[in-house]
Amino acid sequence: MLKKIFNRVKSQKGMSGVLVALLLVIVGVGLVAGVQTYMTGASSNIQTSADTAITAATTAASN
Repeated sequence: MLKKIFNRVKSQKGMSGVLVALLLVIVGVGLVAGVQTYMTGASSNIQTSADTAITAATTAASN
């Protein structure tokens, strides 16, 4: 199956167009993965800060 795909890609006249498209796909996937990782880390930091603030507020209110 992969052999057929490679033969078809190689037979294309505009090989540079195919390579550019593949490069854009790879860059796009990497960008999405990077943003997802950043957002997960930022969300975790926000949740930790909120938990700390809530604990401090409830401790101060109970005293």
